[in-house]
Amino acid sequence: MWAPLYDLVVGRFDPLRRRAVEGLALRAGERVLLVGAGTGADLPHIPRGTTVVATDLTEAMLRRARVKAAAGMHLAVMDGHRLAVPAGAFDAALLHLILAVLPDPVSCLREVARAVRPGGRVSVFDKFIRTDQPPLRLRLANLVTSPLATDLTRNFERLLAEARVPLRVESDTPLALGGLFRAIVLRREND
Repeated sequence: MWAPLYDLVVGRFDPLRRRAVEGLALRAGERVLLVGAGTGADLPHIPRGTTVVATDLTEAMLRRARVKAAAGMHLAVMDGHRLAVPAGAFDAALLHLILAVLPDPVSCLREVARAVRPGGRVSVFDKFIRTDQPPLRLRLANLVTSPLATDLTRNFERLLAEARVPLRVESDTPLALGGLFRAIVLRREND
């Protein structure tokens, strides 16, 4: 249902996606997990020579993503809450514009922490409020956006604390709308 409209909406975030991917400093030979690939907007920004597993919940999204996939990029239907990948199989992961969409972002963070090897990195690009009390205008807007597509009132720090995973914040860069959109790089610690 959303696949035809998806690129119209998220295409505006292309420069921000690129910056978030660059924050991982991906190198040739690394294995990258992309959760919530959608129509593949991140794929052109991932350096060649990496091996990518890009997942999405729907085949319709991945059909559109295939045209953006290069050699070494594999697309698979998977639920971000239950990733069918081995533990520690990836050097890096991308969670771009997905944690505010998933019904249970904490489960997704747990799954990504499981999938990334110790020392691996995770790029999170999404909209997050900085406090537990969102401004009234965001709460009102969220009444419309949350049932349709995305939650505007999620707090990343609270999600990460609730997940209780060995991921620590290495950098947190405000990107747009007064810091609502952020690029966060996490590092997977040893257990």
